[in-house]
Parts: sequence; structure tokens; C-alpha cells
Amino acid sequence: MIDLYTAATPNGHKASIALEEMALEYQLHVLSFDKKEQKAPEFLAINPNGRIPAIVDRDNGDFAVFESGAILWYLAEKSGRFLSTDAKQRSVTMQWLMFQMGGIGPMQGQANVFYRYFPEKIPAAIERYQNETRRLYEVLNTRLTQAEYLAGDYSIADMATYPWVSAYEWAGVSVAGLEHLQRWLEVVGQRPAVQKGMQTPHSQQPKEDSIGTAQSMLVK
Repeated sequence: MIDLYTAATPNGHKASIALEEMALEYQLHVLSFDKKEQKAPEFLAINPNGRIPAIVDRDNGDFAVFESGAILWYLAEKSGRFLSTDAKQRSVTMQWLMFQMGGIGPMQGQANVFYRYFPEKIPAAIERYQNETRRLYEVLNTRLTQAEYLAGDYSIADMATYPWVSAYEWAGVSVAGLEHLQRWLEVVGQRPAVQKGMQTPHSQQPKEDSIGTAQSMLVK
């Protein structure tokens, strides 16, 4: 049994999608940002960084894993699915996973904050992060001219990237003209496990006045 500590954010949905895709049994624990439950001592014992998602594998000595990319990697190893054992193919998957972790997540997260939540509008900051997010989308689009999924076969790289890119409108970023990225969004979004994972917990846009919720999205 996996204990999943999460909330309805793109990073949280990465983990729930992976658990659904891999058909791993899990217990859902939804944390309230308004109550600062992610900063409670019992959760900090699981994730010292005080961010979601995090998991505890009860079948592996109560082993805790935090950071969303590390969680996907761990679950893929545990299930033996969505991460190739071939060294080259495995590396391709990890490269695109790191691309999401180091690029799309942080840049789109900042776009979310400055576009939606920051107390004052700073046009230069909004433009900077929206433009960089769009540039990263264009990289994805180019890749998807060469392959159906980011690593060739459907993998944890797609699971990590989909929850962020599917929220492009919330960040004020356009996918116009990126036909291969649009195709990928449609194909991945039609997967039953992705649909269930995106609703676990139930997805809802954060409150306009809740900058704390926005900042929780900035974790890679």
C-alpha cells in the first residue's frame, strides 16, 4: 500500500496519474494549504521541504519519497512499468522528465504566480515567464514531430509533463500553432488513468486571492 499525500496541483496530479497508470494500491491523504498542513511536523517528517506530493511505501519499510519526479521514478522502478530497462531508452525518458522538472514546472509556475496571484502586476515579469514557457512548449512540439510520446513510448515523462501543459490557459500561455503538442495533449488526456489521476483529488482552480496556493505549484 502507498500513502499519497497530495493536493489538486499539477505536481500533485503527477503522482496520482502514475499510481493510476501503474495500478498500484494507494491511500489518499489530501492536505489543506489554507490550514498549512504541509508544514505540520508529521508531514515534515515525510518531506522536510514541506511541499506536495509525497508518498510512503508501507510495503517497503514505510519508505518515504518526496519530489514529484523522484516519486515517478520510484513508482516506475517498483511497478516495472513506464521506464525502460534499456540504458539508452531509459536515459531518453529521464532526460524529458528532467526537462519538465527543471524547465516547464518552474517557468510555468512563475507564470502562474505573476499572471494570477502577485499583489501587483509586473508586465515585464509576466511576459518573461509566459514567453519562456511558450518557448519550452515549442521544444516539446518539435520533439513530438519525431515521436508519439516524449520518450517514444508512453512513459513517466509524459505523466510528469501533462498536468502542467494541460493548464496552459491558466498561465496565460497559448498553444496555437503547436499542432503536435495539441495532438499529444488530446491523446494523453484521453487515457482513463490520466483522467482519474487528474481528478485525484478533485481538480479546481485556486482562489484568486490565494498566493500561498500558487506558490505551492512552484515545486518542480
